[in-house]
Amino acid sequence: MSLLSSKQISSSEGSQIQAPAPGEDDQTTGTGTSEHSQIQTPAPGEGDQTTGTGTSEHSQIQHPAPGEGDQTTGTGTCEHSQIQAPAPGEDDQTIETDTSEQSSTQDHSKREDDQTIVTGTDLISTISEFLTKCDDFQLFRLTKFYRDRLEQAIEEGVDRVSSLLTDEWVFSGQEHQKITELVEKGNRAGSSKLLLNLVMEKGSLVRRVMWESFVKVRHGVPKLDKILKELQEFGMNMKQDASKISNHLKDVQQKHKETLRKQTERLTVNTILIKEKVNIFQLIDRYAELTIISTVRDRTLVEHELLARGRDHEEWRKKHLRRELEKIRTDQLFQSSFFQKKSKSGSSAAVSGVPGIGKTTMVQKIVYDWATGKIYPHFQFVFSFKFRDLNSINCRINLRNLILDQYPYFGNVLGELWKNPEGLLFIFDSLDEFNDRIDFADTRRNIEPQSMCTDPECWCEVSDIVYSLIQHKLLPGCSVLVTSRPTELHLLEKTGISVWAEILGFVGDERKEYFNKFFEDQTVAAAVFKHVEENEILYTMCYNPSYCWILGLSLGPFFTQRDRKQQQVPKTITQLYSYYIYNILKNHGREIESPRDVLLKLGEMAFAGVSEKKIVFRNGDLIESNLQPSQFLSGFLMELLERDDSVQSVVYTFPHLTIQEFAAALAQFLTPDPGNIRKLLSEVHSEEDGRFEIFLRFVAGLSSPQAAWPLVKFLGPFLHQTTCRVIDWVKEKVEGQIGNTESESGKRNLLNTFHYLFESQNKALARSTVGSMKTLTFSELRLTPIDCVVLSQIIGLCDTIQHLDLERCLIQSEGLQRVGPVLHKCQALRLGYNNLGDPGVKLLSVALTNPDCKIQKMELYDNALTHSCTKDLACALSINQSLTDLNLGNNKLGDSGVKQLCLALGNPNCKIQKLGLGAVALTTSCAESLVDALRTNHSLTDLDLSVSNLGDSGVKLLSAALRNPDCKIQTLNLWSAGLTDSCVEDLDSAVSENRSLKDLNLGSNSFTDQCAPALQHLTLTCRSLQRMLLLENLFSPTTKRHLRALRESRSRLSVIV
Repeated sequence: MSLLSSKQISSSEGSQIQAPAPGEDDQTTGTGTSEHSQIQTPAPGEGDQTTGTGTSEHSQIQHPAPGEGDQTTGTGTCEHSQIQAPAPGEDDQTIETDTSEQSSTQDHSKREDDQTIVTGTDLISTISEFLTKCDDFQLFRLTKFYRDRLEQAIEEGVDRVSSLLTDEWVFSGQEHQKITELVEKGNRAGSSKLLLNLVMEKGSLVRRVMWESFVKVRHGVPKLDKILKELQEFGMNMKQDASKISNHLKDVQQKHKETLRKQTERLTVNTILIKEKVNIFQLIDRYAELTIISTVRDRTLVEHELLARGRDHEEWRKKHLRRELEKIRTDQLFQSSFFQKKSKSGSSAAVSGVPGIGKTTMVQKIVYDWATGKIYPHFQFVFSFKFRDLNSINCRINLRNLILDQYPYFGNVLGELWKNPEGLLFIFDSLDEFNDRIDFADTRRNIEPQSMCTDPECWCEVSDIVYSLIQHKLLPGCSVLVTSRPTELHLLEKTGISVWAEILGFVGDERKEYFNKFFEDQTVAAAVFKHVEENEILYTMCYNPSYCWILGLSLGPFFTQRDRKQQQVPKTITQLYSYYIYNILKNHGREIESPRDVLLKLGEMAFAGVSEKKIVFRNGDLIESNLQPSQFLSGFLMELLERDDSVQSVVYTFPHLTIQEFAAALAQFLTPDPGNIRKLLSEVHSEEDGRFEIFLRFVAGLSSPQAAWPLVKFLGPFLHQTTCRVIDWVKEKVEGQIGNTESESGKRNLLNTFHYLFESQNKALARSTVGSMKTLTFSELRLTPIDCVVLSQIIGLCDTIQHLDLERCLIQSEGLQRVGPVLHKCQALRLGYNNLGDPGVKLLSVALTNPDCKIQKMELYDNALTHSCTKDLACALSINQSLTDLNLGNNKLGDSGVKQLCLALGNPNCKIQKLGLGAVALTTSCAESLVDALRTNHSLTDLDLSVSNLGDSGVKLLSAALRNPDCKIQTLNLWSAGLTDSCVEDLDSAVSENRSLKDLNLGSNSFTDQCAPALQHLTLTCRSLQRMLLLENLFSPTTKRHLRALRESRSRLSVIV
């Protein structure tokens, strides 16, 4: 996708984008504890480093004077973006065809999917029949069409496919060896690519054998299974020819394609410069093909766009693409690209993405590619509409006039088009910008005549036309593509969408490549990227091309002047946006007498827009805000035409939603009469839909001198009274929310207040509010890497933290890396169900070996750990002097992993008292290592070996350790350990001599009445035993009564059968 999306701005080469030149240092050092005491403005010429010993939270406010600007050269270019499909709730089938009007609902789609489930035999016979009927050229086209998807799909089973092809004498032993070597090296992507390359080189017979092999290995390879089921559904309906069109329509089609080509061949981008208001690029030079990932994951995501995809993008980049997500091309959004549709109901696709990620640019590229004959030849005509343009139609209209309004040259031929709706594609861009909300779950539209639109000549509201096309009520058989922000996807949940996709943004090295192309000077590019990479907040932001552009524009000046101090480089989002506004003021500030007054009015209009969820402003909005279009104003607002092909009227929008939110926040500090700002902040904070969340973070951030001072030169000082009241409001919110974390909303509110503290960079304020916290609980609240950065700073300022609960927060190793540096301060860590993986344990091992480590309890169950992590963990346990309770349950450590841990347990320095190894895939093989460890370990009192294959022989070995008089085991859990009557006598003999065992769990094994006497003897002779659990065994009712009766033999003995 384009690095320069339609909502972005790019600086041209030679543009003078400058940031203020601070004095020696803009950092504030304070030893005081009061939030207000850092408000001061150093005299010109003096250093701007402020040292204060005051005691007020307000003490951080200072305004050092910006120095001279510096010059930077940057060019915006195009980058790769990724698309990921969000999740339809019911099933993960990506392609489906609707067979009736009822199929517009998700429930009906689910029923249809259920009906298409087939047995393996049916699938084999169907594919075999299909391959038999395919001629060589059709099979070549089929394989080529699926090539990209097959590369991903067979990664998990590539070695099996290669083996089958070798058995069929298709591959040589040498070729098979080369493929398996790549698999063993972890390069499955390379091995699958090599396999397909070899097959395509060898000809049609080999391709047939390959497809037959796919059927045999499909189990456990879900992506491959999905492709085969698509073939089963569509395979017999392969297209033979391109879409045919009557002669008298060819001229109109040619005119339409030429018009669309001219409209889409260039990418026009606004700039903040005076001389060059726009940069124009050839689309094909600046566009890199989007990757679409087809899956069913996050359709209900409603987090704010600034944060929404950072976490998911990292998750995708690290792991899920190979196993769970499937990339498809834009020309595969509609399955009809290759197959004939069985039904006449049409197909539809939804592509979502946050602002600035490239949705509109993707639509432009799709239209351009169709117009130039590169994709979708089966579509005779493509009609593209922007919801932003549709907003201007405030009267009833029909589809005929809707098309003629934008494409007048169709004249009277539209009636011919209606006869073949299968040849029509309608594109509707940016559903989130549509003023008239469409409720696809509203069944009244299906029965009320005024809401139904089944005829393209029928006069109705625009929303009814859009609704009817998407629901295939109007022109059934046509295809529809809708783009939207993720927050509006819920509107489409009840539609018959066939493909769900989402643009993820930059992945891995693509971020670095962006900056290399943005800056002509590669030294500057490397320096900027290094700073971004080292700052977790900024790095997480730059998955989005728009954010990358803002980062390049704002950070570039800091690395182009030799005297620029690195410690002044922006570290928070608020600081970053302050420099962005500063650069605009630097270029346009001389054009107007009172930039403060204009920015105040602009900010007030921006605030009204945030309040009303409005991002497009008209002349009426500017007049109401007492603003007039000017060169100065054009530095902040982009001018857009209502229609691409005519000059009807101009509308305005901020280059990015977050810039609008920043302007709204800035206005609060520029007004001469702030009024009751604390009341205003409390009111917007109470809005539950999150529309003001980033606005509030910017307000908190602008109370920081580091964020405020770059703007002071042009706008004058911020009102001291406002800054103090904002700080007091933040303090009030934090103090009021601490401890209120029982509900999910309570946890989310506390996290948001922590973001306010982070943006304020007011350490005195943070210490006075959270410095004495003992417990932080965010369990089951999904945390982003940015959230983890914020938590890290908060915990770092808290000296009394004891308990940190992040269970089920899905932080993965990426999030753990952010919070890792402060974990050693906590006494208890709950980190279960976070998919930390082996890299996460490596990070935790660093915390455990910290000389100041206070961690006593750590829960790591169900974190996708393997034996690979146990070496690092064992080394840490041999050094650590604080950890006494470690739960590693429900991880695939295996015998080799358990043996590594046993080495640590046998170390005299190991202080572990409680060790959870339930469901870690241990067997009898590791029992000897456990016994050796228990012989020398005198601290372990609680051992969980449940859900294992320890077996009778393992327990017999373990019994030897229990006989040792130095053994301190008090609790032993052998639930579902694969035990039978054969081991009970050994267990009885060992436990009878043991003087420490208090709790023995033998439930869910295969004990019968035969071992009852030995169990009775064990219970009566082990005087320390207080509880024995024997549930879910094979005892008769009589034996159960006898065993329960043992409770009467002595007080405080519990036998549960």
